[in-house]
Amino acid sequence: MAVLYSTHSSRYKPGLNICWTSSQLPIGPSPLVLTGPSGSGKSTLLKQLMDEFQDCFGFSISHTTRKPRVGEVNGREYHFISHDEFEKSIERQEFLEFTQFSNNYYGTSKKAVKDVQNCGKICILDVEIEGVKNLKKTDLNPRFVFIKPPNMDVLEKRLRSRGTESEDAIQRRLKRAIDEMQFGETNGVFDLTIINDRIDDAYNDLRQFIVEDINALKFSRGM
Repeated sequence: MAVLYSTHSSRYKPGLNICWTSSQLPIGPSPLVLTGPSGSGKSTLLKQLMDEFQDCFGFSISHTTRKPRVGEVNGREYHFISHDEFEKSIERQEFLEFTQFSNNYYGTSKKAVKDVQNCGKICILDVEIEGVKNLKKTDLNPRFVFIKPPNMDVLEKRLRSRGTESEDAIQRRLKRAIDEMQFGETNGVFDLTIINDRIDDAYNDLRQFIVEDINALKFSRGM
């Protein structure tokens, strides 16, 4: 039995392990997991990948309790739900992984991943660092990619250009980014690290990394 996650919320005591046996894991192509600091460009890279290979990839839409940003649509960027709904889903063990940041939950449901894999597509997951740690404990065998900015000054500029967060929120994200960047240097955790300085170059790196999986999927379909 694999330990899926532990949480640090006030309601769910630190160290509480919610388990999912390997026999319950969905079967299908290995998922692609992207992570990195907020503002590193993950969403832009994922959109390009989905646009070019829409028949090969399916995006696992995460759940969150944070408020939608301007332009975000429920069920597209995230499933936006209340704290109460999220915690009830935790109790029902519906999440593959989840974490907290700035008093908000973020999580990946088992159903979201299974639905994509049942369609014979490569499931893409955009998760936080804690999500990476938890997914490492499963039998999903994902491919892990870390996206990083060229430096902290560029990251701060990107966060500020959004115009969606308070100064306190920006400072929290920058502080968190330092820890995330340090974790990104951990040997043996990530299959690929991409420095997103120029988006075209970063996308080419991602594309080259995953193209063998894409070709294998197409071959299995007789394409």
